[in-house]
Formats: sequence, C-alpha cells, structure tokens
Amino acid sequence: MIFPAIDLKAGQSVRLYQGDYAQTTLINADPVVQAQQINAAGLQQLHLVDLDGAKSGQPENLATVTAIRQAFDGVLELGGGIRSYDLAQRYLELGVDRLILGSAALTDPALVRRLLQDFGGDRIVIGVDGQNGQVAINGWLEQSQIKMSTLIAQMMMSGAKNFIVTDVARDGTMQGPNLDLLAQLHAKLPAANLVASGGIRDLADVQALQALGIRDAIIGKALYEGTVTLDELAGVDAC
Repeated sequence: MIFPAIDLKAGQSVRLYQGDYAQTTLINADPVVQAQQINAAGLQQLHLVDLDGAKSGQPENLATVTAIRQAFDGVLELGGGIRSYDLAQRYLELGVDRLILGSAALTDPALVRRLLQDFGGDRIVIGVDGQNGQVAINGWLEQSQIKMSTLIAQMMMSGAKNFIVTDVARDGTMQGPNLDLLAQLHAKLPAANLVASGGIRDLADVQALQALGIRDAIIGKALYEGTVTLDELAGVDAC
C-alpha cells in the first residue's frame, strides 16, 4: 500500500526537514480537507503523525485526528507520542485502524508487547526511525546506540509484523529512499513487512523499492513538491 502522509503540528498539516522542528513548512491549514482530497483521488489509506505528541508524549492533536477519522474513508494509521496503554486504547476506540509505536518500542518494550498481545500485529505497527542504521527516539531528538535490525528482530519475537523504517537524514530531503539500508534489513529479516519512509521523490523511487521486495511506502513531501500526484499513487496502489 502507498500511504500519503499528513504531519500534524498545532492542528495544521506541515512538513519538517530532516526531522528538525525548527524547519517547518506549512502544507495545509486544514488537514481535514487534505484528507478528503486524498480520498477523492481514490486512495483509501492515510498516514498521520502527531508531531507535537512525538515530543511531549501527549495527544496534542486529538481534536484534529478525531475530525480526520470522521471525514476519511479508509485505513488510518497514526503515530507520535503513543507511550501509554490508555492512550493507545483511546485512539483505537476512536477508530484509528493502526497505531505506530516508535520510542516506546525501545524505552518501554513491555508496553508494546502488551499492546501486540491484546490488539495484534495488524493494528500495532512499529516505527523504526534513525540514522546510520541506529534508532532515534522522542521525536528524533535523541539518538540511541541500538541497531534498527536488532529492534525489529526483538519486536518480531513479540508478535509485530509491520515496521515503518525512516532514515531521518533522508526525511523531507527529496534525495530518494535509503535503498541500501532497506535492502540490508529486508535480506536480514525477510519475514518483516518493511514500510519505506523518508526521501521518496517519485514513481521511479516507488518502483525501485518494489524491485527490492518492499511494496509499502509512505510519501509526503513529493506530493507537495508535485513530483508525484495522488492520481499516480492511486494507480500504483491499484496494481
């Protein structure tokens, strides 16, 4: 599946450059309308990130997420600051289809194991973000010494199936995905469903990922730069 991305900050849709909160570009003041436009193009999956929540660990954009869930017809996945069982359950009861846990997978693996046990690997997705093959946490503000491959393997043992892999150095740069990293992870952990995120520029990048055996991807900035369109992504997703 191809997931168009909407990153939420203060109730608006924005993009960051390399995960830097100081380098923010406004995409759409009304992300609900943006979500409806994605639906109208024929896409029925959407990737949401609460950027404020990723820093604070609180549901900072809950009202906006709720409005998007009510307006969007299809699979809605959400990440950013989900670090407690109660908040995860709240989002799931709200109608969010898939929750993305990133920092918690490293800082509170017992919580992630419990969520995986209670809700399953189809609804609990692991976000594996970082640089140079090592995991970053807390809104990408802290770099750990844990290898991405190690974290993925540990989470697979707990029942996780889907892993969104983001190279922070590529995110928002329009330099292309980190194919070497993704190829290495795919070769080492072939049973993991890797979702490529960060740096995807156009359909050629999507095709390069597919050639590696990676069929799921998240695309943000390329849509707003116009190097790929929603209609084009809908065509790929239908194949």
